Amino acid sequence: MARKRHTAEEIVAKLRQVDVLMAQGRQVADAVRAIGVTEVTYYRWRNEYGGLKGDQVKRLKELETENNRLRRAVSDLTLDKLILAEAAKGN
Repeated sequence: MARKRHTAEEIVAKLRQVDVLMAQGRQVADAVRAIGVTEVTYYRWRNEYGGLKGDQVKRLKELETENNRLRRAVSDLTLDKLILAEAAKGN
């Protein structure tokens, strides 16, 4: 069985769908089965995306991307600084 990667927007929609099903009186296991994922996946998604709206998820992903880009820039600059410090010792 092939794994499916869900987008963040799909995950938020599925979490809301489970909330609606549970409000209608269905058990968690039945509601999770109705959206087509396992309970483990549901709880993992709820930990990461619980309480977020669609636009907030987009912003979160943008911030994560920006954070990764800045981390790479800082590590590159730190490496350059160490190389220059090593070269300066020789003079």
